[in-house]
Amino acid sequence: MGEVAEWTGKQLELMRRTVAKDCNSEEFDQFIHICKQTKLDPIRRQIYAFVFNKDRPDKRQMTVVTAIGGHRAIAERTGNYRPDERAPRYEMGTPDPNANPLGIIRCEVTVYKFSHGAWFPVVGEAWWDEYVPLYDGKIDKYKTGWTKMPRIMIAKCAEANALRRAWPDDFAGLLEETEIDRQMVDITPSEAANEAATEAKLELIGGRDAVIVDWCDGSPLQRIGISKFWDASLAWMNASERSATEIRIWCHRNHASRAEAKAKAGSHYLDWWREVEKRTNELERIEVDQGTASISERVAS
Repeated sequence: MGEVAEWTGKQLELMRRTVAKDCNSEEFDQFIHICKQTKLDPIRRQIYAFVFNKDRPDKRQMTVVTAIGGHRAIAERTGNYRPDERAPRYEMGTPDPNANPLGIIRCEVTVYKFSHGAWFPVVGEAWWDEYVPLYDGKIDKYKTGWTKMPRIMIAKCAEANALRRAWPDDFAGLLEETEIDRQMVDITPSEAANEAATEAKLELIGGRDAVIVDWCDGSPLQRIGISKFWDASLAWMNASERSATEIRIWCHRNHASRAEAKAKAGSHYLDWWREVEKRTNELERIEVDQGTASISERVAS
């Protein structure tokens, strides 16, 4: 068995900022206790904590999650674990491009436990429709592992089930990280309705992905959708009355908004910024030419 870890204050502070960032003091203490009991290392991301409904005290709940490597490490320390030499087995059906791109129905994984002088196979299975995180009938767009590596994701769920069946006490209260994906998108009808209402309100003020813009004309700040930000700002800069100095002032006042736009759509930002520089350089050349012409006229007179 591994040694119980004793972390320094600096290490604990790192854990609280990363793998347990949503925990309050009591939850963090509980999380560290579980880490020590399971002898898993949060810094190596073998184990971490999720807090559901963190903004709703009546429903707030911390769930301790382990990576599949953490599950295997716990089993290995029992001294009576052996992995299967075979690959996971899959039952396949009709693909669904939105909810099941490969058509996986279920996956089966076997682990072996040594007991009473012999090795015994313990089978775990996972059904696709019970684990895949769906939102409006489609795989949740933020759970890219389920679209890019569907076999691996469902196999980890099946293996976690096999390990829990073989060593129920060692895995009590622990979920494998892939299993948490479904829980994170399962919401009640009222929560879904509230979310839809929120989205509708946000659409009226530019949508969820929007930035605040100061048009430097004395009017109130405007919240504008990121998809409209690029064209609207370039249209403002290309106005006939605009000067290079005005554009520089606009860029300075909207520095935070530009940074946010860059973070949300980096490739669009680079193309947009090239256009900004092009327009500014054009105006500067015009202003220089006009200034030179004005000087020439005064000299001639």
